[in-house]
Amino acid sequence: MATTPAPPKAPPKPTWDPRRPQQPFPWLRPTIRIRLTLLYGGMFLIAGILLLSIIYLLAAQALNTGSDPLFKIAGGTDIKVNSENCPAVNVNQRLDEFNAAISNCIDHQRQVALDNLLSRSLLALLGLAVIAFAFGYAMAGRVLAPLGRITRTARSVAGSDLSRRIELDGPDDEFKELADTFDDMLERLQRAFTAQQRFVGNASHELRTPLAINRTLLEVHLSDPGAPMELQQLGKTLLATNERSEQLVEGLLLLARSDNQIIERKPVDLAEVASQAVDQVRGEADAKGVEIRGEQAAAVVQGNGVLLERIALNLVQNAVRYNVADGGWVEVVTRVRHGQAILTVSNTGPVVPAYEVDNLFEPFRRLRTERTGSDKGVGLGLSIARSVARAHGGHIVAEPREGGGLVMRVALPI
Repeated sequence: MATTPAPPKAPPKPTWDPRRPQQPFPWLRPTIRIRLTLLYGGMFLIAGILLLSIIYLLAAQALNTGSDPLFKIAGGTDIKVNSENCPAVNVNQRLDEFNAAISNCIDHQRQVALDNLLSRSLLALLGLAVIAFAFGYAMAGRVLAPLGRITRTARSVAGSDLSRRIELDGPDDEFKELADTFDDMLERLQRAFTAQQRFVGNASHELRTPLAINRTLLEVHLSDPGAPMELQQLGKTLLATNERSEQLVEGLLLLARSDNQIIERKPVDLAEVASQAVDQVRGEADAKGVEIRGEQAAAVVQGNGVLLERIALNLVQNAVRYNVADGGWVEVVTRVRHGQAILTVSNTGPVVPAYEVDNLFEPFRRLRTERTGSDKGVGLGLSIARSVARAHGGHIVAEPREGGGLVMRVALPI
């Protein structure tokens, strides 16, 4: 008797849960808002206590100064009035004049005491304000230090160092929650990029091997002198198609690899890279009657020499292939300008509309409707050049030349 198949099992639940467990007492959580409130509230209380203490001492001193006797009676039976603080009082005054002078002296003395109190209080307040700002700045920096740590880690990750983690310890506040979420995101990104690199490596092997076998078989059959002419013509066509497929595979794999940032960087001279590219294209340029000129000054950058050479080679090859039939030229110049290494490739050629310049950097795109049917390449050269430039922290721009042709300019940080 046949057994019925077991029902399929449910897929396993994901182990990563972006939601954090609920705290039993969420109002007791030491959040940044509560900590900053307590910090600056306590700072204000301390500053207020200090200010009140200073004002109390100044007021006591002022009252003591204001309560000093303005005059004293000196002499024997004859009453004599002597006042150091109120020289307007003397014995030769009438009673009303004497009382008015005493009142004026008391008011003046009180005003002097109040003025002294006001000026000293303002100076004390200014000093406390400076201390409070400095203390608040230092405390805010201490509280926000985890944010700086998160920022530095994010910058390291922007340089394709996905192995970095924040691993923030301390109270369970918003910063720790942000750091833990960021670490979880980096873990997932690292797994994704590792899988992508593994796929690129496997695809490189799986795609190159059959194409290499096809090329070998075709070359063997073409080497047979007794093969019919029709078979030889078909073999040459298939060999050219196979070679084009190999170029396409190499371009796609290089484009996939160059989309990431460059981790291992070494000093590379753009002048040397450009010279090597010119030497490789020299034969093709001579066959087409295109003159290659230009001065390559030293311009050292930190990067990958193989990928930078591919930039120069792609630009120079395009400049030679998309040129005029007679009297064409290509100018290759390297220099350092405004803290950047500049590689400029200019060439004569057909007139390029300004609105079509951006399309040249798209994969498989050329001028107007021309696509992969052209015999000038597979349409990935400028896409690879832009991807490699971005991976090195630079950029590439194209400008139409007056009279035809293009000016390609690559800027890389030194």
